[in-house]
Amino acid sequence: MASISDDPNGRRRILFVAPDGSRKTIRLGKMDRKSAEAINRHVEALLSAKIGGQPIPRDTAAWLTGIGESLSEKLAAIGLVEASKRAALGEFLRGFILSRADVKPATLEVWQQPCRNLIQFFGDDKPLRNITSGDCEQFKEWLLTQKLAPATLAKRLSFARTFLHVARKHKLIDENPFAEVKIPTANVSIRQQFIDRDTLERLLSVANPTWRTIIALSRIGGLRCPSEVLSLEWRHIDWERNRIIVPSPKTDRYDGKATRTIPLFADLRTYLEEAFELAEPGQTHVIGGGHLAKANGPTGWKNCNLRTSFGKLIKRAGLTAWPRMFHNLRSSRETELLESFPVHVVALWMGHDAKVCLKHYAQTTDDHFHRATRVAESGAHVAQKPAQQVAAVNRGESHNLPQNEDREAYYASPCDVLRDTAQVFIGEGGIRTTLENTLKVAGSLQRGAESGALVVNDPDLSLLVRAWATLSQPIKAGILAMVRASDE
Repeated sequence: MASISDDPNGRRRILFVAPDGSRKTIRLGKMDRKSAEAINRHVEALLSAKIGGQPIPRDTAAWLTGIGESLSEKLAAIGLVEASKRAALGEFLRGFILSRADVKPATLEVWQQPCRNLIQFFGDDKPLRNITSGDCEQFKEWLLTQKLAPATLAKRLSFARTFLHVARKHKLIDENPFAEVKIPTANVSIRQQFIDRDTLERLLSVANPTWRTIIALSRIGGLRCPSEVLSLEWRHIDWERNRIIVPSPKTDRYDGKATRTIPLFADLRTYLEEAFELAEPGQTHVIGGGHLAKANGPTGWKNCNLRTSFGKLIKRAGLTAWPRMFHNLRSSRETELLESFPVHVVALWMGHDAKVCLKHYAQTTDDHFHRATRVAESGAHVAQKPAQQVAAVNRGESHNLPQNEDREAYYASPCDVLRDTAQVFIGEGGIRTTLENTLKVAGSLQRGAESGALVVNDPDLSLLVRAWATLSQPIKAGILAMVRASDE
């Protein structure tokens, strides 16, 4: 039905007669005979299906999905397959991206800007198949000239990559030209700021009852503002079991993510009880005053002037506004909770996974540095006396041994020795306690020990002494911190 014709210079053609009786030619270009024969077999299969009105064989259908654009267009030109869609960029974005019914209106609003960027740079009529990886690199360079924040730049490029991935899934393009474009990683910490309790108290002292509740829900409850704060109803609060069921408009399209349960924190309860006492008769939402209707409009959630009002309140409290004002309230609460609860528990309460928690919410605060400094100073101070005792033991001086109330010398237990000698070797280079030094002092002070013998009667202490040299520095520091704490 179809035959292969050899042309000069290794070029080959496939010849066949179409169902209408016309002669057709598919020029393959330079190609080895074996490859040409493989194509010829699929051409015969397509021709048979066309003549008989039958489905395309499964192996030929699979083969069609992997051929290049050039051969696909040649097959379409002679009527063996349907012509592939040749969508333009603007038509694709409006038809496949901005008209999606499964996406929230607020998300579509956010997508408008990257779509405008793509059309502005490439043009509305730019064929999708004509966009190359090099074009996408130039688009990235152009975005860099638009004076965008690093996080905004990263989001715009990420959205563009996602849009073209949709085009590939719909067979409008063979590969995503944005796949190889490196998206810069935004430094989240630049816009992070920990809002401490003193700052919180100053805000609450100048806020009216409604704003006290909004701030308390955001900073103490860790709720997203405005969506979760304004969606919370009184029926969601279980006063007896100290639980709050938080409605989450941001994640409600995901299975099981429409709500989450958090504790009714003791310091949050005070402000909610105040709000409950001041609530209007028949008020169903914790935050009244029509804020919900203003915030959740046809295009999704907006700040309904909350950001502007909050900025004025911050100024009235004598403070300087910080970046991402509501997000950092929530981030600060999450940082506090991580000090007391496992990360998976905190992430569940906050409504995201642990990876997001650590990357976008957990902060390093000034208090972390202060506590670390105090521990270091304490370690240096308590090391002085044990160091003197060890020196005396090494010289064989008994008069420096500790004494009881009757000024009679007594011998320390191995646990006391381990604690003291471990503190001796805390220095600038870290914890350097050695097994030899610990056993030497322990053996010298152990009552009833033979001359020169090293005796450790406590099996737990013996295990710790043997393992000490192999422990990592953080583990050693943790052990010493517990010993010091028990001695206070």
